[in-house]
Amino acid sequence: MASSRHQTTATKQKATTVFPAAITDFWLSPSPTSRLLCGDDVFGVTVDAALEEDEQLTILTTTDGRTRVLLIPAIAATMALEEGQPVDEAGFRRRLEESGIALHGADNLFYFTDKNRETLLGEPDVPSIRPLTKADAQAFQRFQEAASEQDLDDAYVELDHWAVYGAFEDERLVSVASTYPWNGAPLADLGVLTLPSYRGQGHARRLVRAISRHALARNHEPQYRCQFDNHASVAVAESAGLTRFGTWDVISPD
Repeated sequence: MASSRHQTTATKQKATTVFPAAITDFWLSPSPTSRLLCGDDVFGVTVDAALEEDEQLTILTTTDGRTRVLLIPAIAATMALEEGQPVDEAGFRRRLEESGIALHGADNLFYFTDKNRETLLGEPDVPSIRPLTKADAQAFQRFQEAASEQDLDDAYVELDHWAVYGAFEDERLVSVASTYPWNGAPLADLGVLTLPSYRGQGHARRLVRAISRHALARNHEPQYRCQFDNHASVAVAESAGLTRFGTWDVISPD
């Protein structure tokens, strides 16, 4: 499993008072194959030779202002990072640029806190929302045809995902949310998309909450990711009761 996972004990204790342990353990607990290379409690760099190809360098910044970099030894060597040397985030990013290493662009990470999780689980289902199955293929195809390619790419909602929920208006499928287990962890990464003419009516908010209850009932913590500058998506996450855990960036595939 690849993730940005190193921290001090004090940081972990602080985080677990807000977010469920499955979330903080995944992001903040050290991997058996990782080793702290350099840094301090505010900024640290950890090397791990077992990282997957698309996560050979990741940067996690939590809402408490602490940044954790996880990378493979080869990239650390390219950046001339050595064990025990003093390094801050500005210096690290300067070396990153000088080494010609590009990042994909940071995603926001949203989760339900322990308190909001309890409220969510006690909430009844909405009649206009239900799980989608293969029997809804035609309705889902019409939904896709009415959405832009960019919206479909950004939301990544698919009928064959682990769980798929839809919101209907006058028997038309107008909003879809889908989720799937993420990175071998008890996290369920979710996406949601509402057709443009039906936005602003609460469909996305209700769908996120409905599919999140589904994930929690199956022992997975809902995970909502969106680009840092996607203000509309951030608004959906916040309206659905999710709380920002931090931002996460990965090495660019190009």
